[in-house]
Amino acid sequence: MSTVLISGAGVAGPTLAYWLARAGWRPTVVERAAGQRSSGSPVDVRGPALPVVEAMGVVDELRASATQATGIRFVDSAGRLSRPRSMPVSRSAAGTREMEVPRTDLARILCAAVRDDAEFVYDDTITRLDQDDSGVDVCFERGPARRFDLVVGADGLHSTTRRLAFGPEHDFVCHLGIYIATTPLGEAPEYPHDVLLHNTPGRLVAMHPVRGEAGVAFIFRRPAVPGFDHRDTAQHRRILAEAYAGQAGWRVPELLSRALDADDLYFDAVSKVALPSWSAGRVVLLGDAAASVSLFGDGSSLAIAGARVLADAIADSDHVTAFRRYETEHRRHTAARARGAGLVAGLLVPKTRLGILARNAAARLLPRATVA
Repeated sequence: MSTVLISGAGVAGPTLAYWLARAGWRPTVVERAAGQRSSGSPVDVRGPALPVVEAMGVVDELRASATQATGIRFVDSAGRLSRPRSMPVSRSAAGTREMEVPRTDLARILCAAVRDDAEFVYDDTITRLDQDDSGVDVCFERGPARRFDLVVGADGLHSTTRRLAFGPEHDFVCHLGIYIATTPLGEAPEYPHDVLLHNTPGRLVAMHPVRGEAGVAFIFRRPAVPGFDHRDTAQHRRILAEAYAGQAGWRVPELLSRALDADDLYFDAVSKVALPSWSAGRVVLLGDAAASVSLFGDGSSLAIAGARVLADAIADSDHVTAFRRYETEHRRHTAARARGAGLVAGLLVPKTRLGILARNAAARLLPRATVA
């Protein structure tokens, strides 16, 4: 059996492992985290991802874990909600196939689907890749060195695989002037079917119902922070506190205080990943590691769809032909999503008060819209 090492047990990695296992490959999935991650905002499962998860037989589990958000309402500084609902959404609503699922649940369900057919190695990461014409020698931080026929980097925006095989992160990752922080609140949502958005110029505070629990997101515009480290939680708390200092409307001071004290605070820059090629020899990138606009929920759907495209290509041909076919087919989908990033960012986080008013007015005229 041919062997493949997949770095990342999030969304793209286990999906790829599932389909490669069914094609006769022996997948190993390595994950830096000590176990299944517990954090992450709701993400979409829609469009080209739907036939993939349907064929995997996990739709019922995903739907059972889906959020029930069906509308978006704007909240002013006094806490008054827009009426009627602005920007209705149909995700997870009755009669639709598409779903919005907490990212941690999506990853858990996808990993469970391939658990019996793949080796999972947690609390470890790749430290070196040496490849030749017939395979790749891989060194790990904790485990012994091993050899694989192929290596796939499905390890996200800050991909270790990409750094080792392609070069430093700053060569391929471009900050888009926005940061995002999310955390669960540990309380029931006041409006279990509505996403609440409160904007001030260049800032957004959102509350999202997630299966009986409210989550809060802070999304704000700021130039790239010198020396930003996506693993430095103390730095993240300082940046977040500075961004919302003096914001007194709605529940912002309370929500900010709770986020700054939270143990489970996700924080990162919204960035775009762009590479001239997604493969280097026997190493190939998948999901956000290859192409990402990390704020937007469609990234998970694209990762699922891309994993199926890559698995089918690998199963049908040699790796050189397979990687070329995968990139040709899937890059057009990721490129289309990247082109719309500026528009979605403008809708979520308008830069000016006039922009907020214009967005709110326009949203009421939309019969349907989708947000991350």
